[in-house]
Amino acid sequence: MADLVSRSLPLAGFHGGSATVRLEAAPPAERLSLRVRPEDVGALSGALGLDLPTKPKTSVSANGRTALWLGPDEWLVIGDVNGGLMQAAANSGTPHSAVDVSHRNTAILVSGPGAANAINAGCPQDLSLKAFPVGACSRTIFGKVEIVLLRTAEDAFRVEVWRSFSDYAFGLLSEGARDASAAV
Repeated sequence: MADLVSRSLPLAGFHGGSATVRLEAAPPAERLSLRVRPEDVGALSGALGLDLPTKPKTSVSANGRTALWLGPDEWLVIGDVNGGLMQAAANSGTPHSAVDVSHRNTAILVSGPGAANAINAGCPQDLSLKAFPVGACSRTIFGKVEIVLLRTAEDAFRVEVWRSFSDYAFGLLSEGARDASAAV
């Protein structure tokens, strides 16, 4: 049996921001890229312990897990490290596709009164509270990379990005944070 490789977090020790924006690496998390037919959403929801959202741009959190709607049959599920997401999905008894993307992704937490402006430095999406309320999520573009964006509070976001693009995303967010502070 091969020894398990322990991976370091790509943004370990990274933090930054400005007077109006705080940037920090999110703690490690377990992540599933999940696909299931609409008629099997209920069974998989029960197994995961949260109701998978079925409306565009929505998320649901329960039992230390968050499910983000990415498409009609696609979700990103985020949970605590070693939280058993893969096993829970396997126990659902329903056909689905679940891929553990825990080591592919990392996340940057962006908070403060200038958070939306910092993200808008590289993302064209309307992040006003009316258009993108707390709990809203979407797969979008940030500079030259694809991200999954979740609004966690009025002035806080979680930016999920592939670890290979995390330095770039953090750097662009840092520039956006400086610009957001200068605009105040």
